[in-house]
Amino acid sequence: MRKMRFGIRSKIMIGYVFIIFCVTISFVLVNRQLDSMQKDRNYVIEHDFAVNNETNQLEKYVMDMENGQRGYLLTGDATYIEPYTTGETKWRDSYNQLRELTNGNPVQEQNLTTLKESIEKWLVQTGGTVPTMRTGVSNDSYFNFTFFVTHQNILDIRSQLGRFRSLEMDYVKNRAAHLDSQNRMLTHSLFFMLGIVLFFSLLAALVISRSIVGTIKQVTRSITKLSSMKRDSSKRIQVTMNDEVKDLADATNALLESQEELVWQQRKVTEVVQMLQGISDLETLGETFIRKAAELFGASFGIFYFRSTHEGKEVMMKLASYAMMGENNEVGKPIFRMGEGLVGQCAIEKRIVHLRHIPANYISLTSGLGSARAQSVLIVPIVHHQEVIAVMELASLHEFTLLQLSLMDEILEVLGTIVHSVQTRGEVERLLRESQVMMEELQIQQEELHTTNEQLEERNRYADERTRELEHMKASFEEHAIQLEMSSRYKSEFLANMSHELRTPLNSVLILSQMLQENNNRTLTSEEQEYARVIHSSGNDLLHLINDILDLSKVEAGKLDIHVGELHVRGLPELLKSQFEKVAEQRNLAFQITLDPQVPHIFWTDEQRLCQIIKNLLSNAFKFTHRGSVQVDIRMCTLEEIANLLPSARTAQAIAVSVRDTGIGIGPEKQELIFEPFRQADGTTNRKYGGTGLGLSICRELARLLGGSILMQSEEDKGSTFTLFIPSLLHLLGESSLLVMEAAVASTSASSEYLLRDIYLPATDQVATNDFTDRKVLVVDDDVRNVFALCNAFEKEGIIVSVAQNGQECLEVLEKDPGIELILMDIMMPVMDGYEAMRLIRKNSHYQQVPIIALTAKAMKQDREICLQAGASDYISKPLNLSQLLSLMLVWLSK
Repeated sequence: MRKMRFGIRSKIMIGYVFIIFCVTISFVLVNRQLDSMQKDRNYVIEHDFAVNNETNQLEKYVMDMENGQRGYLLTGDATYIEPYTTGETKWRDSYNQLRELTNGNPVQEQNLTTLKESIEKWLVQTGGTVPTMRTGVSNDSYFNFTFFVTHQNILDIRSQLGRFRSLEMDYVKNRAAHLDSQNRMLTHSLFFMLGIVLFFSLLAALVISRSIVGTIKQVTRSITKLSSMKRDSSKRIQVTMNDEVKDLADATNALLESQEELVWQQRKVTEVVQMLQGISDLETLGETFIRKAAELFGASFGIFYFRSTHEGKEVMMKLASYAMMGENNEVGKPIFRMGEGLVGQCAIEKRIVHLRHIPANYISLTSGLGSARAQSVLIVPIVHHQEVIAVMELASLHEFTLLQLSLMDEILEVLGTIVHSVQTRGEVERLLRESQVMMEELQIQQEELHTTNEQLEERNRYADERTRELEHMKASFEEHAIQLEMSSRYKSEFLANMSHELRTPLNSVLILSQMLQENNNRTLTSEEQEYARVIHSSGNDLLHLINDILDLSKVEAGKLDIHVGELHVRGLPELLKSQFEKVAEQRNLAFQITLDPQVPHIFWTDEQRLCQIIKNLLSNAFKFTHRGSVQVDIRMCTLEEIANLLPSARTAQAIAVSVRDTGIGIGPEKQELIFEPFRQADGTTNRKYGGTGLGLSICRELARLLGGSILMQSEEDKGSTFTLFIPSLLHLLGESSLLVMEAAVASTSASSEYLLRDIYLPATDQVATNDFTDRKVLVVDDDVRNVFALCNAFEKEGIIVSVAQNGQECLEVLEKDPGIELILMDIMMPVMDGYEAMRLIRKNSHYQQVPIIALTAKAMKQDREICLQAGASDYISKPLNLSQLLSLMLVWLSK
């Protein structure tokens, strides 16, 4: 009969149920006792309070009657009768309440009866009723006697009430003592029941814990032995109870058995590994392992296949066998292709094949006593790095157990590494033999390389020497570059100073020659006017030469900046016509300008530099053309032209300006020469055409500065075509800005003339229509030639001129004559230069709004900004164009 299962949970639940049962009984008993005590307590509190309250009320009513009677007897005032009447009416109610409260207490009932008789006796002695109460009041002796007797009765009543209270207090104390006795009994009962509960709880806990702890100790001892060095797992835990402790014991026994099997597996794996160590060839390895496998797994037949190559294909080749009979050698097939049979399929699928139902004619295992049919066949792959390198097949007369299969898995984990190691060792030995042969060959090659290295070392020494020489040359070049930079800076300063020195006398020459040429006083003959015109023209040519030299110097030094802005392409033809149409008429040449409709209205570039290039090209075209025509074509560049001629352009928008003439043309041998500075096609001393030879050189450099190029096509005696290709510079718009009002400044280039004409009104017309009469102008200049020329010119216009030789004199003149309306301020002067003078003038609030036009012949890029910062209102460079100067003065005097 199966033993009933009585688990630990059931045991613990029964213990808890027993404890809860005992606690419940205790709670019920205690609760009943507490209810009884609560009732007694409430009775004591309520009864004692009621008795005391009614006793006090009764005493109060008696006292009220006595006081009312006394007051009425003494005064005769009827108001004293009200307390007496109230007390007489209500003292019996209190008396009746006390009778009810003391019902069942004969002593207190007797005391109340006596008290009632005393009160009624007192009432009879006092007269009984109100009308008879004052009878005998006139008899003093009778009144005193009656008052004395009634007062004695009142004292007796109060004494009886005191005894009644005292006796009631004794009863209360007795009841309280009884409650204390019940409370002590309840306490003792609680401790007694608690002791019983604790006793049975400890008894239950002891019984349950013994059944659990005993088994746990056995488990602990078994695990301790298992974790010790000896690893004893032979003992098993015996438990008689059928509960969770028995389950723990069974699980521990299973763990011990599993550990014992694991130790056995590890020992067998260790034996296999130790047995296979030191084997260096695969044949020995196969034979040794197949014999050991037969022993471990109880196999009676075994074959070991190794992965190899046969006729260029991967195959499994038989390497060793176990228990093979001579006549049965054909049973073990020598070679299996991959995927052929179970052996080949096992090699492909990399999984163990376990056959349990073996046909009768599959294989017979033979011994000296006879033969028997195999009952189980096991085919296992030997894997290394996810690749099958060998396959083993075992046959046994019995079924392979799970323990044996588990052992097989353990052995296979290390067997692949061992087989691969032996295979690698054999391969290494083969390679070692081959390497020895190669080493002999390498020694011969090494000797040859040694000779080659000596030659290379010699070349390296030569290369090092060349490197040192190159470094020395690099240092020399860097020093030369520094010297070039200093030379360039000195050259720029020299050119600026020379510009000042040349422009200063040239200024007076141009002004005076222009005045002579105009001959406003009609004092010169036509021949003398022609002389003045030649002088003025020569001065302009000299000015253009100075400008060309400065432009070329700035381009070569890389200090010529561009100012990107909007170019109104549609207005370019009119501008060029206004510049060169009269020249074409004078030379009797046709002048045409064509504009492609596809050209945009707005094109982003440096308008000043672009017009300077076109003007130079047109000037050359007119100079070298005697008959025929000069034509300008403005069109869009093709994509092919942009790719070939503007490789660095960032946009597909570019224009081409072609200047075509029918002049003398240029021979092929001189076409590159003409772009060099100071060179012309005709470079002899007796050349027919004048000029400095700087125009085309400046044009090419300016075109490069604008990101473009110039292409020339020319044939001698037939004419030339110069094409300017310029890309849009819209991407540079954020880096620079176009200052349109710079037109007021006489630019260092000749192209500034047309800008001045565009911004200001034509000078001659404007001056003719405006009157400078009596306008006060202060000329500050240390050069008497300039002062003389300007004073003569201004006085002819009716201007009142004041003169100062330097900045200090300028301040003195302003202090003497505060009516000065405009100041022409030279910059480079002794004592105090123009910059300092302008700063001091602007500090005086009286002259903060007086226009100051700065005059300078230095023509440096930053001169205008410095002048404006110092306080100048505008800026113009020398030599001065008198008409432009008068126009500029008129602009500022009109504000």
